Parts: sequence; structure tokens; C-alpha cells
Amino acid sequence: MAQEVKSLSMTEVIKAKRKATVLAPSQLACLSKLPTINLTAGCAHECLYCYARSYSQNPGQGRVTLYANTLEKLRDELPRKRKRPKAVYFSPSSDVFQPVPEVLDLAYDVFEYLFSNEIGVALLTKGRIPAQHMSLLCANASLVQAGIGLTTLREELLKVFEPRTAPPQVRLLQAKMLVEAGVSTRIRIDPILPGLMDDAQGLEALLKAVASIGIKHVAVSTAFLRPPIIRMLKGHVRNKRVLHVLLSHYESGPILTMNGAGTSVIVPPAPIRKKIYARVKQIAQRHGIATSICACKNGDLANGSCHIAGDWLGEPEARRQRFLFDSLESVRRQE
Repeated sequence: MAQEVKSLSMTEVIKAKRKATVLAPSQLACLSKLPTINLTAGCAHECLYCYARSYSQNPGQGRVTLYANTLEKLRDELPRKRKRPKAVYFSPSSDVFQPVPEVLDLAYDVFEYLFSNEIGVALLTKGRIPAQHMSLLCANASLVQAGIGLTTLREELLKVFEPRTAPPQVRLLQAKMLVEAGVSTRIRIDPILPGLMDDAQGLEALLKAVASIGIKHVAVSTAFLRPPIIRMLKGHVRNKRVLHVLLSHYESGPILTMNGAGTSVIVPPAPIRKKIYARVKQIAQRHGIATSICACKNGDLANGSCHIAGDWLGEPEARRQRFLFDSLESVRRQE
């Protein structure tokens, strides 16, 4: 399948032809309403906690597989659809704004094609958005719903767990630019690493900064782990105290089924997650920010959708999700 390998300074790019359809449905409940596109297998951000690093098609550390024929296949596929999608989500298994020129060039071309067909772009990123991409998104603001992933302002933690993502101040600036351009923009405080990113002082600083740029909604979840990811963390986190603090929150955690995906993940015990989410909600409320829990990863605590891909259906907030901050029984009584 691979046709060409090109070495970059930090990432090896394997160019391959996509054989499957481009507009792929997602198994996750929060993405069930929109088709999705992954431009790559693997991601150059190399976040240590990322579930996609355990996928069989992941090419491994320091490598990404670029589906170079994505635009060509999309141009062939889209006209043949009986019902065109309102929008497309980028990306369930990789970041669309990876620090790889080939990926960024392809992303721009695909965005431009979708906009020319009046199809929206939903995205979630922790990367740097190049100026030309930002201009394109802002020029098509009504067709864009953006999410910026940011869990902490502490750069020393992000350098360990998200080594090639954009610094927090860059992400905040990008979110501010999108908001000012009229793009529907949310911050995703996900995944929170328990014991490292959930203290009141850190969350206060983060949510104060988020409020200052005009963000009115955040989605929240703790990290979920799979055995391969736990092994990866043990192999890459040199500070053993930091590693112990994190993993200790998962030692007695339940194994849950991802909502819609059917895969099992390890999460912190419900009381730990409830306490974290309640803390986020309390601080967020003081800053005029609404919160929602990702139900895909917290099926025992929440239902509905955190709308990771935005809200293209225009559903009232009250119908989208009920939040559990007290007890499961209180939610059941409301139903």
C-alpha cells in the first residue's frame, strides 16, 4: 500500500493510497450524526495518553501514514451521495493540524473543497493552526464549528504528555481569533489527568483564561486508558512520582464500554470523576461558562452528547445532556 516515504526533521511520512471510503461513520455516540475524516493513521503530536496509539494501523513512534489520495477520492465520492452531509468532523484518530507540512497542505485542500460545496467543517485540535488555514476557517465562519483541546496551562506537564502540541497560550490565542471571527468555538478540557491537572488552582487559572477570550462552553472528561497505553506511559514518563500519581487513580477504576464503540476502557472510579467534574463545573459557573461531560467516556455518569463535533442540529442545551454531579439515583428520578 505504501508508495513513498519522506523523512522530515522529526516525523517520517509514509504516503499511502486510501482504499476505503473517505467519509467514514464513527462508532462513538458523540460523533454519530456526522461523517468523519482521518487524513492520517498515527499523529505527529505523539500525546502519551492517546488511545489511537494502541490501534493496529498506527505506524509507530515518529511516523505517520498520510492518505495522500483523500481529496481525489472525496471529489469522486461526494457527488454520488444521495444526501450530502451538513458537515464533516476532523478527526477521530488524529489531529488535522499536525506539525507536518504534507498533512497541513492536504487539510487546506480538503477544507477548501468542502467549503466550496457548502459543507461544514467540525474540528478538534491541540495543534498550531497556520495563518492561511486560520484565514480560510474565519472566511467561512458560518460553516465552521471548532474545538480547542486544552487541559492545563502548566507547560511542564504538557511537554511531558503532549510533546508536540501547541503551547497553551497559542491555543488560547487561536480560540480567541476564531471567536472574534464568528466561529462557534468551544474548549475541550479533555483528557484531564487525575492528580496532575484537576486541582482547584490550576482549573481556576485555566477557566479564567478561557472566559477572558469569550468562550461560553467547555466539555470535560478524565483520561481513559487501555493496557497498551499504560505500558507506553510507564516507558516514556521519566518522573516516576508523576507517573505514580496518575496511575494510582486507575488502580481500582472500573472497566467501561465506550458509548457506541463497544470497546472497553479503564477509567478512574466514579467518585473521583464526579468530584473532578463538580469542581470544574463550580469554577466554570463563576466565570459564566457552561459545562458538559463526555458521555462516550462516562456512560455511568452522563448521557446524551458533549457535542465534540459541535451542534449542527441546533438542539436546545437542556435536551442535549443531563449532567450528574450528585448521584446516579438523582438523575434516574428526573427521567
